[in-house]
Formats: sequence, structure tokens, C-alpha cells
Amino acid sequence: MKYKIVFSDIDGTLLNKERQLSPTTISEIKKLQGKIPFILISARMPSAMRHLQKELEIEALPIISYNGGLILVNDKVVSSTEIPMHIIKSLTAWNTQMNCHLSLYHNDEWYVPAMDEWATREENNTKVTPEIKDHTSVIEKWTVENKGAHKIMAMGDASQIDIIVEFLSANFSEELHLYRSKTTYLEISPKLVSKLTAVNYLIEKHFNFELEDVIAYGDNYNDVEMLNHVGFGVAVGNARDEAKEVAKHITNLSTEDGVAQSLQQLIPFKNW
Repeated sequence: MKYKIVFSDIDGTLLNKERQLSPTTISEIKKLQGKIPFILISARMPSAMRHLQKELEIEALPIISYNGGLILVNDKVVSSTEIPMHIIKSLTAWNTQMNCHLSLYHNDEWYVPAMDEWATREENNTKVTPEIKDHTSVIEKWTVENKGAHKIMAMGDASQIDIIVEFLSANFSEELHLYRSKTTYLEISPKLVSKLTAVNYLIEKHFNFELEDVIAYGDNYNDVEMLNHVGFGVAVGNARDEAKEVAKHITNLSTEDGVAQSLQQLIPFKNW
């Protein structure tokens, strides 16, 4: 089959050990230019994706951030789904005694209560610097601006994350997706959206493609639904078992240019 579009996760899928795009990956993706759109789809905020778009020379293409919570086309918001304020208030108030790190995100806003080890680690990983603002001040600001959170990231000891998962599951299971990307990381997103809903939105509203036209790459829990339903879902070799089980193919490790290797096999450039 001649596939028409590619969607790829970033962390754990597209980047090498230095959390960068390798020359091989850049080269293979650039071969798609003018032929097949290559769309970045991630839990990251947009500003943590744009430098990668620039390296790949795909700045003109849409991006999907926050696990589908925010979709940008020509750098303009075309779809936005937020965690409502009552959940933000409840979680931050409940977390006061435990004091687990909570990062609050809206579009390109990233707020942390302090520049602790978790914020510093994320800054190093994403090349974006957060703004230091306590949760109460963020809530006051967003209430005035009529905003919610596109994502909340909880980072802390595994035992702390266990407790937060229990709290959110007990109180907001119908409203939230909880993606535990690591034992110490919990990505909290609106349940109305996922990477698959975002893929569907773009191929229907922007590209006029079908799901069977799609190749998708991923490695983690938040990729499983997407890999399971697109035309050809590919898990990298380091993917979680849940992702591998639904994928139609398993390629090399992300650190061994797995996506680039797969593109070489799936898309016969010599025929273009």
C-alpha cells in the first residue's frame, strides 16, 4: 500500500541517547518533503517541538501537542481541549501536604512552583525554560483568562505518583487520561482527547486522508490506541509491551534510528 502521511511520537521514539535527532533520522525524514507529510505528535508543549520541526524542515506542517489536547496548523490553534479549573483546584489543594511536583501547562505556558530537580530535568530534556509561579497564582491568572490546563505533569518518587494516581482515579476517572510514562512521571490529560482523536482530526479536517493511509510510530502507553488503529502502526524496539502487542511491525530501538530504518523499508523513495 502507498501510505500518504506519517505521525511520530518524539521522546522514546524519534530521539537518540542525547535526546536529539540523529543525522540519519533527519536525512530520512527530509526525503519525504513534498511527498508525504511527517507530523510530530507528542505529550510535549509546542515550544518543545518547534526546534525539532526546524531541524527536520517541516515548520509549515501541523503539530499535535499534549497528547492531542492542542493541535496547531500554521501556528494557529485549530483544536484545544483543556483540563477544567475545578480539577486543577482540587488536585493542587489536595497535593499541598504531599508537595509532589506539579507542572501546569497551557499552550506555550509552563508554570512550576520552584526550579527543583524535576523542573531542571524537564528543561534539559525539552530545551524550554518554565516560568516560576505558585499554583494559586496560576489558578487566579487562568480563571481571569478563562483557561484550563492542556496538561498537568506530576513528577516525584514512585510512591508519590502512586498516591496521585489513586486520588485522580477515585475522583476524576471519567474526566482524565492518566499516562504513566515512567514510574516517577504522570502525564494528566483530558479524557476527551488522545493521540488517535488528534490523528483523526487532522486527516479529516486538514488532509482528507483515511486512517488506513497513516503510518504511526510510538513507544509508550499514550501511543497504544494510535498504533492499534492506524493503517500501519510501528513500535520502536524499546517500546512498552503494550505498544508492541498492537503494532503491525517492530523496528529498531529509538537510539538505533528505528524510525529512519522503518521509513527506508516502508516508503520506496526510488519510485517517487
